[in-house]
Amino acid sequence: MTDTYVPPKVWTWEKPSGGNFASINRPVSGPTHDKELPVGKHPHQLYSLATPNGVKVNILFEELLAAGHEDAEYDAWLINIGEGEQFGSGFVGVNPNSKIPALMDYSTPKPTRVFESGAILMYLAEKFNAFQTKDPADRAEMLSWLMWQMGSAPFLGGGFGHFYAYAPEKYEYPINRYAMETKRQLDVLDKHLADKEFMLGDEYTIADMAIWPWYGNLCLGRAYDAGEFLDVQSYKNVVRWAEMLDERPAVKRGRMVNKAMGELSGQLRERHDASDFETKTQDKLEAAS
Repeated sequence: MTDTYVPPKVWTWEKPSGGNFASINRPVSGPTHDKELPVGKHPHQLYSLATPNGVKVNILFEELLAAGHEDAEYDAWLINIGEGEQFGSGFVGVNPNSKIPALMDYSTPKPTRVFESGAILMYLAEKFNAFQTKDPADRAEMLSWLMWQMGSAPFLGGGFGHFYAYAPEKYEYPINRYAMETKRQLDVLDKHLADKEFMLGDEYTIADMAIWPWYGNLCLGRAYDAGEFLDVQSYKNVVRWAEMLDERPAVKRGRMVNKAMGELSGQLRERHDASDFETKTQDKLEAAS
Protein backbone atom coordinates (compact mmCIF):
# COMPACT_ATOMS: atom_id res chain seq x y z
CA MET A 1 0.00 0.00 0.00
CA THR A 2 1.77 3.10 -1.24
CA ASP A 3 -0.73 5.92 -0.70
CA THR A 4 -1.73 7.07 2.75
CA TYR A 5 -5.39 7.87 3.20
CA VAL A 6 -6.16 10.80 5.45
CA PRO A 7 -9.79 10.55 6.62
CA PRO A 8 -11.80 13.78 6.39
CA LYS A 9 -13.34 15.24 9.51
CA VAL A 10 -16.79 14.14 8.32
CA TRP A 11 -17.22 11.22 5.93
CA THR A 12 -19.54 11.76 2.97
CA TRP A 13 -20.74 9.33 0.32
CA GLU A 14 -19.32 10.76 -2.88
CA LYS A 15 -19.15 7.67 -5.06
CA PRO A 16 -20.00 3.96 -4.90
CA SER A 17 -17.39 1.81 -3.23
CA GLY A 18 -16.94 -1.90 -2.83
CA GLY A 19 -15.54 -3.19 -6.11
CA ASN A 20 -17.73 -5.90 -7.61
CA PHE A 21 -20.32 -5.34 -4.90
CA ALA A 22 -20.50 -1.55 -5.08
CA SER A 23 -24.16 -1.70 -6.15
CA ILE A 24 -25.26 -3.30 -2.87
CA ASN A 25 -23.54 -0.78 -0.59
CA ARG A 26 -25.04 2.53 0.50
CA PRO A 27 -25.01 4.47 3.77
CA VAL A 28 -28.79 4.65 4.26
CA SER A 29 -31.53 2.10 4.79
CA GLY A 30 -35.03 1.72 3.44
CA PRO A 31 -36.49 0.98 0.00
CA THR A 32 -35.32 2.57 -3.23
CA HIS A 33 -38.36 1.52 -5.23
CA ASP A 34 -41.82 0.01 -4.90
CA LYS A 35 -42.02 -3.71 -5.61
CA GLU A 36 -44.31 -6.28 -4.06
CA LEU A 37 -42.96 -9.71 -3.27
CA PRO A 38 -44.49 -12.79 -4.90
CA VAL A 39 -46.30 -15.27 -2.67
CA GLY A 40 -46.63 -18.94 -3.54
CA LYS A 41 -48.85 -21.75 -2.29
CA HIS A 42 -46.81 -22.99 0.68
CA PRO A 43 -46.83 -21.76 4.30
CA HIS A 44 -43.22 -20.64 4.12
CA GLN A 45 -42.11 -18.01 1.63
CA LEU A 46 -38.33 -17.65 1.37
CA TYR A 47 -36.74 -14.69 -0.41
CA SER A 48 -33.08 -15.35 -0.93
CA LEU A 49 -29.98 -15.97 -3.02
CA ALA A 50 -27.56 -18.89 -2.79
CA THR A 51 -24.82 -17.04 -0.95
CA PRO A 52 -23.50 -18.88 2.12
CA ASN A 53 -26.10 -17.17 4.31
CA GLY A 54 -28.86 -18.15 1.92
CA VAL A 55 -27.67 -21.74 1.57
CA LYS A 56 -27.89 -22.28 5.34
CA VAL A 57 -31.66 -21.89 5.30
CA ASN A 58 -32.09 -23.84 2.06
CA ILE A 59 -30.29 -26.79 3.65
CA LEU A 60 -32.48 -26.72 6.74
CA PHE A 61 -35.69 -26.66 4.70
CA GLU A 62 -34.50 -29.59 2.57
CA GLU A 63 -33.33 -31.53 5.64
CA LEU A 64 -36.70 -30.96 7.33
CA LEU A 65 -38.55 -32.27 4.29
CA ALA A 66 -36.19 -35.24 4.00
CA ALA A 67 -36.89 -36.04 7.66
CA GLY A 68 -40.63 -36.20 6.99
CA HIS A 69 -41.75 -32.74 8.13
CA GLU A 70 -44.30 -32.18 5.35
CA ASP A 71 -45.44 -28.88 6.87
CA ALA A 72 -41.98 -27.47 6.11
CA GLU A 73 -42.82 -27.09 2.42
CA TYR A 74 -41.69 -23.78 1.05
CA ASP A 75 -41.50 -21.51 -1.96
CA ALA A 76 -38.08 -19.99 -2.61
CA TRP A 77 -37.96 -16.79 -4.63
CA LEU A 78 -34.73 -15.40 -6.09
CA ILE A 79 -33.63 -11.99 -4.83
CA ASN A 80 -30.92 -10.68 -7.13
CA ILE A 81 -28.86 -8.45 -4.86
CA GLY A 82 -26.65 -7.34 -7.77
CA GLU A 83 -29.72 -5.68 -9.30
CA GLY A 84 -30.85 -4.11 -6.03
CA GLU A 85 -33.93 -6.29 -5.53
CA GLN A 86 -33.27 -6.33 -1.78
CA PHE A 87 -34.13 -2.63 -1.75
CA GLY A 88 -37.66 -3.15 -3.05
CA SER A 89 -40.42 -2.05 -0.70
CA GLY A 90 -41.78 -5.57 -0.29
CA PHE A 91 -38.44 -7.05 0.68
CA VAL A 92 -37.65 -4.20 3.05
CA GLY A 93 -41.00 -4.90 4.68
CA VAL A 94 -39.79 -8.41 5.50
CA ASN A 95 -36.22 -7.43 6.31
CA PRO A 96 -35.61 -3.75 7.12
CA ASN A 97 -31.87 -4.50 6.92
CA SER A 98 -32.15 -5.36 3.18
CA LYS A 99 -30.07 -8.54 3.43
CA ILE A 100 -30.92 -12.04 2.28
CA PRO A 101 -32.36 -14.39 3.38
CA ALA A 102 -35.76 -13.30 4.62
CA LEU A 103 -38.73 -15.51 5.49
CA MET A 104 -42.47 -15.07 5.81
CA ASP A 105 -44.41 -17.78 7.65
CA TYR A 106 -48.11 -17.69 6.78
CA SER A 107 -48.99 -20.72 8.92
CA THR A 108 -49.17 -18.59 12.07
CA PRO A 109 -52.34 -16.73 13.16
CA LYS A 110 -50.62 -13.50 12.22
CA PRO A 111 -48.06 -13.82 9.40
CA THR A 112 -44.59 -13.97 10.92
CA ARG A 113 -41.54 -12.36 9.39
CA VAL A 114 -38.08 -13.65 10.26
CA PHE A 115 -34.81 -12.13 9.09
CA GLU A 116 -31.14 -12.85 9.71
CA SER A 117 -30.09 -16.36 8.73
CA GLY A 118 -29.27 -17.47 12.27
CA ALA A 119 -32.69 -16.35 13.49
CA ILE A 120 -34.39 -18.24 10.66
CA LEU A 121 -32.48 -21.41 11.54
CA MET A 122 -33.48 -21.12 15.19
CA TYR A 123 -37.09 -20.31 14.32
CA LEU A 124 -37.53 -23.33 12.05
CA ALA A 125 -35.63 -25.73 14.30
CA GLU A 126 -37.82 -24.74 17.22
CA LYS A 127 -41.02 -24.79 15.18
CA PHE A 128 -40.42 -28.36 14.00
CA ASN A 129 -38.44 -29.51 17.04
CA ALA A 130 -35.76 -30.82 14.71
CA PHE A 131 -32.02 -30.53 14.17
CA GLN A 132 -31.52 -29.22 17.67
CA THR A 133 -29.58 -31.12 20.28
CA LYS A 134 -31.66 -33.74 22.04
CA ASP A 135 -29.92 -32.96 25.32
CA PRO A 136 -31.15 -29.66 26.81
CA ALA A 137 -27.83 -29.31 28.59
CA ASP A 138 -26.09 -29.12 25.20
CA ARG A 139 -28.35 -26.37 23.87
CA ALA A 140 -25.89 -23.71 25.01
CA GLU A 141 -23.12 -25.45 23.04
CA MET A 142 -25.25 -25.52 19.89
CA LEU A 143 -26.23 -21.87 20.23
CA SER A 144 -22.63 -20.90 20.99
CA TRP A 145 -21.41 -22.43 17.73
CA LEU A 146 -24.29 -20.88 15.82
CA MET A 147 -23.38 -17.46 17.18
CA TRP A 148 -19.70 -18.18 16.57
CA GLN A 149 -20.49 -18.54 12.91
CA MET A 150 -22.61 -15.40 12.81
CA GLY A 151 -19.86 -13.39 14.45
CA SER A 152 -16.89 -14.95 12.68
CA ALA A 153 -18.01 -15.24 9.06
CA PRO A 154 -17.94 -11.47 8.35
CA PHE A 155 -14.16 -11.63 8.84
CA LEU A 156 -14.05 -14.42 6.26
CA GLY A 157 -16.49 -12.94 3.74
CA GLY A 158 -16.51 -9.19 4.14
CA GLY A 159 -12.90 -9.23 5.27
CA PHE A 160 -10.78 -11.87 3.56
CA GLY A 161 -13.09 -12.64 0.64
CA HIS A 162 -13.62 -9.00 -0.18
CA PHE A 163 -10.00 -7.90 -0.15
CA TYR A 164 -8.59 -11.09 -1.66
CA ALA A 165 -11.15 -11.67 -4.42
CA TYR A 166 -13.41 -8.67 -4.97
CA ALA A 167 -11.72 -5.40 -4.09
CA PRO A 168 -10.75 -3.31 -7.14
CA GLU A 169 -7.10 -3.45 -6.06
CA LYS A 170 -5.15 -5.91 -3.94
CA TYR A 171 -3.47 -4.53 -0.84
CA GLU A 172 -1.10 -6.53 1.32
CA TYR A 173 -2.17 -5.21 4.69
CA PRO A 174 -5.91 -6.14 4.64
CA ILE A 175 -5.27 -9.44 2.87
CA ASN A 176 -2.69 -10.44 5.45
CA ARG A 177 -4.86 -9.30 8.32
CA TYR A 178 -7.94 -11.22 7.24
CA ALA A 179 -6.04 -14.26 5.98
CA MET A 180 -4.54 -14.54 9.46
CA GLU A 181 -7.97 -14.32 11.08
CA THR A 182 -9.52 -16.79 8.63
CA LYS A 183 -6.79 -19.32 9.32
CA ARG A 184 -7.25 -18.83 13.05
CA GLN A 185 -10.95 -19.58 12.67
CA LEU A 186 -10.20 -22.68 10.60
CA ASP A 187 -7.83 -23.81 13.33
CA VAL A 188 -10.57 -23.34 15.92
CA LEU A 189 -12.86 -25.57 13.87
CA ASP A 190 -10.16 -28.12 13.11
CA LYS A 191 -9.29 -28.61 16.77
CA HIS A 192 -12.95 -28.79 17.76
CA LEU A 193 -13.73 -31.44 15.12
CA ALA A 194 -10.69 -33.57 15.94
CA ASP A 195 -12.77 -36.00 18.02
CA LYS A 196 -16.28 -35.18 16.78
CA GLU A 197 -18.32 -36.25 13.79
CA PHE A 198 -20.45 -33.12 13.83
CA MET A 199 -20.17 -29.84 15.68
CA LEU A 200 -22.08 -31.34 18.62
CA GLY A 201 -20.44 -34.74 18.50
CA ASP A 202 -22.74 -37.35 17.01
CA GLU A 203 -25.72 -34.98 16.53
CA TYR A 204 -26.29 -33.11 13.27
CA THR A 205 -27.79 -29.72 14.09
CA ILE A 206 -28.36 -26.24 12.78
CA ALA A 207 -24.85 -25.40 13.98
CA ASP A 208 -23.45 -27.61 11.21
CA MET A 209 -25.86 -26.13 8.67
CA ALA A 210 -24.78 -22.62 9.59
CA ILE A 211 -21.05 -23.24 9.50
CA TRP A 212 -20.77 -25.53 6.49
CA PRO A 213 -21.74 -23.08 3.70
CA TRP A 214 -18.97 -20.74 4.84
CA TYR A 215 -16.12 -22.87 6.13
CA GLY A 216 -17.01 -26.19 4.54
CA ASN A 217 -17.19 -24.70 1.08
CA LEU A 218 -13.95 -22.83 1.74
CA CYS A 219 -12.19 -26.11 2.56
CA LEU A 220 -13.75 -27.75 -0.50
CA GLY A 221 -12.10 -25.13 -2.70
CA ARG A 222 -15.32 -23.36 -3.69
CA ALA A 223 -14.78 -19.94 -2.13
CA TYR A 224 -12.74 -17.01 -3.43
CA ASP A 225 -10.36 -19.31 -5.39
CA ALA A 226 -8.29 -19.23 -2.20
CA GLY A 227 -7.86 -22.88 -1.27
CA GLU A 228 -4.16 -23.02 -2.08
CA PHE A 229 -3.48 -19.56 -0.66
CA LEU A 230 -5.00 -20.53 2.70
CA ASP A 231 -3.67 -24.11 2.58
CA VAL A 232 -7.14 -25.38 3.42
CA GLN A 233 -6.13 -29.03 2.99
CA SER A 234 -4.02 -28.78 6.12
CA TYR A 235 -7.23 -28.52 8.18
CA LYS A 236 -7.91 -32.22 7.84
CA ASN A 237 -10.72 -32.47 10.36
CA VAL A 238 -12.62 -29.61 8.74
CA VAL A 239 -12.10 -31.16 5.30
CA ARG A 240 -13.39 -34.54 6.53
CA TRP A 241 -16.48 -32.90 8.03
CA ALA A 242 -17.02 -30.72 4.94
CA GLU A 243 -16.83 -33.71 2.58
CA MET A 244 -19.24 -35.72 4.74
CA LEU A 245 -21.89 -32.99 4.73
CA ASP A 246 -21.34 -32.37 1.03
CA GLU A 247 -22.59 -35.90 0.32
CA ARG A 248 -25.93 -35.40 2.06
CA PRO A 249 -28.74 -35.23 -0.54
CA ALA A 250 -30.46 -32.37 1.27
CA VAL A 251 -27.23 -30.38 1.29
CA LYS A 252 -26.82 -30.97 -2.44
CA ARG A 253 -30.33 -29.69 -3.03
CA GLY A 254 -29.86 -26.76 -0.67
CA ARG A 255 -26.85 -25.56 -2.64
CA MET A 256 -28.99 -25.38 -5.79
CA VAL A 257 -31.92 -23.34 -4.49
CA ASN A 258 -31.90 -19.68 -5.56
CA LYS A 259 -28.54 -20.19 -7.27
CA ALA A 260 -27.95 -17.85 -10.18
CA MET A 261 -24.33 -18.56 -11.13
CA GLY A 262 -22.11 -21.50 -12.01
CA GLU A 263 -23.12 -24.62 -13.91
CA LEU A 264 -26.65 -24.28 -15.29
CA SER A 265 -27.52 -27.79 -14.11
CA GLY A 266 -26.85 -26.64 -10.53
CA GLN A 267 -29.10 -23.59 -10.69
CA LEU A 268 -32.65 -23.84 -9.40
CA ARG A 269 -33.45 -20.16 -9.38
CA GLU A 270 -36.93 -20.69 -7.92
CA ARG A 271 -38.12 -23.65 -5.90
CA HIS A 272 -41.82 -24.41 -5.47
CA ASP A 273 -41.95 -28.21 -5.41
CA ALA A 274 -39.57 -31.09 -4.83
CA SER A 275 -39.93 -32.07 -8.49
CA ASP A 276 -38.37 -28.75 -9.52
CA PHE A 277 -34.90 -30.20 -8.89
CA GLU A 278 -35.52 -32.63 -11.74
CA THR A 279 -37.48 -30.45 -14.15
CA LYS A 280 -36.74 -26.75 -13.60
CA THR A 281 -32.99 -26.35 -13.28
CA GLN A 282 -31.66 -23.62 -15.54
CA ASP A 283 -30.19 -26.01 -18.12
CA LYS A 284 -33.58 -27.69 -18.60
CA LEU A 285 -35.43 -24.40 -18.78
CA GLU A 286 -33.05 -23.03 -21.40
CA ALA A 287 -33.19 -26.24 -23.41
CA ALA A 288 -36.98 -26.06 -23.45
CA SER A 289 -37.15 -22.40 -24.45
